[in-house]
Amino acid sequence: MKLRPFHDIQHIYPFNASFKIHLFSSLSKPTWNSSQTNLSITNPTLLAVESCNSMAQLRQIQAQYTRTGLLFHVFPVSRILTFCALSDTGDLKYAHRLFNQFSNPNVYMWNIMIRGYLKSHLNVKGLSLFRLMVRKCVEMDRRSFVFGLKACECLRAGESLHSLVWKVGFDCDLVVQNGLVHFYGERGQLCCARKVFDESCERDVFSWTSLINGYAKQGMPDEALRVFELMEASGVQPNEITMIAVFSACSHKQDLELGKFIHDHVKRMNLNTSLNLMNSILDMYVKCGSLVTAREMFDNMRTKDVFSWTSMINGYAKNNELVSAKKLFDEMPERNIVSWNAMIAGYSQNNKPKEALELFLDMENEGLVPIESTLVCVLSACGQSGCLDLGQWMYFYYIKQNRIQPTVTLGNAFIDMYAKCGKIDAAEEIFNEIHDKDLVSWNSMIVGFASHGHAIKALSLFKDMIGTGLYKPDEVTFIGVLSACSHGGLLTQGRSYFKEMETRFGVKPRVEHYACMIDLLGRIGVLDEAYELIKEMPMEADKVVWGALLNACRMHGDVDLGKIATEKLLKLDPNDSGVYVLMESLCASRCKWDEVKKIRSVMRGNGVKKTPGCSCVQVEGVFHEFLSADKTHPKSENVYQVLSEITSLSRLDWNN
Repeated sequence: MKLRPFHDIQHIYPFNASFKIHLFSSLSKPTWNSSQTNLSITNPTLLAVESCNSMAQLRQIQAQYTRTGLLFHVFPVSRILTFCALSDTGDLKYAHRLFNQFSNPNVYMWNIMIRGYLKSHLNVKGLSLFRLMVRKCVEMDRRSFVFGLKACECLRAGESLHSLVWKVGFDCDLVVQNGLVHFYGERGQLCCARKVFDESCERDVFSWTSLINGYAKQGMPDEALRVFELMEASGVQPNEITMIAVFSACSHKQDLELGKFIHDHVKRMNLNTSLNLMNSILDMYVKCGSLVTAREMFDNMRTKDVFSWTSMINGYAKNNELVSAKKLFDEMPERNIVSWNAMIAGYSQNNKPKEALELFLDMENEGLVPIESTLVCVLSACGQSGCLDLGQWMYFYYIKQNRIQPTVTLGNAFIDMYAKCGKIDAAEEIFNEIHDKDLVSWNSMIVGFASHGHAIKALSLFKDMIGTGLYKPDEVTFIGVLSACSHGGLLTQGRSYFKEMETRFGVKPRVEHYACMIDLLGRIGVLDEAYELIKEMPMEADKVVWGALLNACRMHGDVDLGKIATEKLLKLDPNDSGVYVLMESLCASRCKWDEVKKIRSVMRGNGVKKTPGCSCVQVEGVFHEFLSADKTHPKSENVYQVLSEITSLSRLDWNN
């Protein structure tokens, strides 16, 4: 592990509340040398600070200190400083002025000020103060290094501080070691965290918990659980925070049996089952797919917070139980933006764009500001429903008007929305504006070009992506590439890319890629080759594959092969009216009217009805859905009257 000199420190990291619990618990009152002062902490003026609850009272107490001469002693000043810097009703700027006026602050006062800056999320100032301690050669204690680590935003700064720890001899201090393990774990440097942990002279529950939590947060559940096993074997009793990290690891693994075992273990341990621990167990059951157990636990919880409700809603939404999710959402006593996001995402991800967009508009009316994931879900719903107006408004309002710099994820969502809503030029413009493109950015644009028939642009962009040497194409990339070849009728290129998928790029073709190739071969008219490719597929052909072949048969009038495709499709889904309609159209194109009658007879016999056409329009924030020949809309009479007038006018224009 390479450590840098401390003068390299430049940045800081946000304050971490979970680690604060055990690192700040060791913060003791300042120690005093009785030879320096004969002050008694039972002095009534000193005791007044304990009950102080406002800056107005604090100033009165300070005036008493000044009058009695107490203000010139370290102990009274440290009490005033503590209130100003750490109390919710304090004033950090006032604490800063008081600190600067004191000629010889001790290490406790320095620590209080750094801790105050961290509490107020002014971590840059906290780190600057720590660096000032180093320059002034203040004799620091273990807490100084812990708070200093809290202030380090970048890895470089933390490594430099680690060097200082070694230099001044705090490398064997348990609290400092725990701080280092936590620091490296939070920043994904698990090798460094494990090295500090393994080299520790002693370990306590916080040492083990910091390492377990680091592995769990970085998506390494197996390592987290292995460390937990070692912890138990070493005889160290886990605490509530340890178990929250362990349940998080179980959630990542989605190992229900292990989760149940550890839940039973917690019951036997008689741990304090706080709301946070109960929520972590509930979340584990939800993410492991055991919604029945999760609901039983949810119903039996004496106290629930917004996380409890949202976790349950998330579980129902991800399992497509949207009715149950919405019922819980409506019953919530209090909602936050995460709750709304869970419900909107549930609708969007389960192909309910209308409901997702309506809920988003309700959320806007509530005055809540959406987070990035909310916007991504809403943009997905806009793409599904073709709601370009709302998508454009979101781009103008959140990006242009509010001058928000979109992240790669949000930029990708706008590309996808514009491409699906038919504005491929706008999608390309956003793609070009994204500086730190990822694979999703390239895939979204390639697929967008392909779906709009811009085959040459799609393939050119694919070559550009490969040419950067930064990205390895995946399954989605080749769906876009093969789809582009299909739409462009590029048979030679399509065959070449399909072959190179596995041989050059190591991407094994899936059923979707075979469907693209069948569609390409079918459009060109090479139906026999398409049928042979289906028979050679290493997996069972699905509806999309056989549907592509049937559509090709309709295009080129191959009734015999069309019958084979129809039989396969009806075995997969006997009630799909689209299959009957395609085959009927194929037979009609060849004037095989007996076959047409037979198909219609089979449809009636099986009770299959043609699915009516459907369209959706948004007017003043409200979505209206119309089916073919549908008169259930409250204003259907007006709609048909206007439609009749438009039809009449168009006929007049045509005749003229």
